[in-house]
Amino acid sequence: MEWTPEAKTLFKEIPFFVRFAAKRKIENFARDRNEEVITAEVYQAARKQFDTKN
Repeated sequence: MEWTPEAKTLFKEIPFFVRFAAKRKIENFARDRNEEVITAEVYQAARKQFDTKN
């Protein structure tokens, strides 16, 4: 799945040791919403959803 440069920059804020799992969750979130590109907005929506599930 394609990521915009802005989304890639935001993704780097995630600790290295959890990035693989986080990337998978964010991309699945986008696919469930029929998004083709991970934008900063998609990234933030995914993070917000996952942060509230804790």
